[in-house]
Amino acid sequence: MTIQERADKAVQLKTMGGYNCSQAVTAVLADQTSLTEEQLRQITAGFCAGMGNLEATCGALIGVGMIAGLKTEGNGTLMKTRQIQEKFKDRCGAIKCKELKTVTDGKPLCSCEDCVKNAVLIYGEVMDV
Repeated sequence: MTIQERADKAVQLKTMGGYNCSQAVTAVLADQTSLTEEQLRQITAGFCAGMGNLEATCGALIGVGMIAGLKTEGNGTLMKTRQIQEKFKDRCGAIKCKELKTVTDGKPLCSCEDCVKNAVLIYGEVMDV
């Protein structure tokens, strides 16, 4: 599956319900880890609406950070997650859920679907998938 196909599937999982942003991202990238999709779904269950509904760091961004950590086995993860975070902020305009969902001119800065899509695409760019 291409990274674009993964991003599209993550958006589909998010929009059909039953998956938060973090779960949708980790589900499509599960094969990048030694964990199952169900294990990742359980681990990321609390990372919605800005990490535990606190409107903090975007769940999609948390999800790709977790996958990056598992993929790198902790070696160089900080550098990779920093790159992911910077690209995400450039593309989406912010990294905090509350800021991403701020409505201006009738629409949010970046919708959940776009955050999920961008997080997966950026993971592909940074991790060379």
